[in-house]
Amino acid sequence: MTTTVPRPPAKVSFRDRLLRLAETVTTPLLPDDYLDLVAPLRAGADLRGRIVAVEPETADAATVVIRPGRGWRGHTPGQYVRLGVDVDGVRQWRAYSVTSPPGRPDRCITITVKAIADGKVSNHLVRRVRTGTIVQLDQAQGDFVLPAATPRRLLFVTAGSGLTPVMGMLRAGAHGDADVVLVHSAPRPQDVIFGPEVRELAARGVIRLVERHTEVDGLLGPDELAGLVPDHLERQTWACGPVGLLDALQERWASHGAADRLHIERFRRSVAAVGEGGTVSFARSAVTVAADGATPILEAGEQAGVLMPSGCRMGICFGCVVPLREGAVRDLRNGELTTAEPGDGVLIQTCVSAAAGPCDIEL
Repeated sequence: MTTTVPRPPAKVSFRDRLLRLAETVTTPLLPDDYLDLVAPLRAGADLRGRIVAVEPETADAATVVIRPGRGWRGHTPGQYVRLGVDVDGVRQWRAYSVTSPPGRPDRCITITVKAIADGKVSNHLVRRVRTGTIVQLDQAQGDFVLPAATPRRLLFVTAGSGLTPVMGMLRAGAHGDADVVLVHSAPRPQDVIFGPEVRELAARGVIRLVERHTEVDGLLGPDELAGLVPDHLERQTWACGPVGLLDALQERWASHGAADRLHIERFRRSVAAVGEGGTVSFARSAVTVAADGATPILEAGEQAGVLMPSGCRMGICFGCVVPLREGAVRDLRNGELTTAEPGDGVLIQTCVSAAAGPCDIEL
């Protein structure tokens, strides 16, 4: 004869009972929704940060000081963070390099933003955002970092806001005992982000600084760099700046068999080919727009008022991936064509894909 012994009821903590009671009286909102209002940076919540200061750097750039929530796992100098900020009632995501060294005593991190023409988020952060604003955060990511053993000879080649990831490295002591050269290009001396700081490092002999001002010296390119730093191809090099500069450097290093000594961070996609363009239909939004072959579907949708998921906007984070229900798109980085027929369920990155004929997007 088998005797079945009933399992004793599971113990429910007093805290769990309180939460269940709270859920019944706060429906349709949950207790976490109320906690988000009073303690948005608490442990266990979605990762957020509070803006505690906005510090001007140049006429069109500012450093935003952010205190991350308890879930922040830190960063390695040179990495970037995806930031979600509400602009005119719409959540926008952008990626920015972390410009502060790890382990600040106040537990804050900084990003440094350059306002660009028609840049909805960059202009908001530089000119309008208020201290106390809560922003969404992702954990730091990216491999534009120095190796554990710092090379004895370093070269940094930057232009415009391309100095931001390198500044994070310098502030964290990247120079150490190394021979460090920083070549930076900006329109005028007053446009150099962190100008006083890098000039002070140079005055102390910590780095050798070469400033190029395009309004006087013209654009920086590989030939000019060779004259400024004769041993440039022998140095481990980290470069960040406009697409044209990075493409030219990549070609120079590769043609001299030194590609493994060049490390590049791209803030914007490199357009290798354009599609033919076409109509883009956003199925759930009931919106159809005409887009040319050089406009990313992400931008075409946003301009038409469609709520588009997005992230880094340069094809790295995959925050913009959506199904292509039907049609054809072309990858703006390499010209590859992707097609879909009904039922295929092909996923595309809208930030680096343009219409290559009529296409139907599941949004």
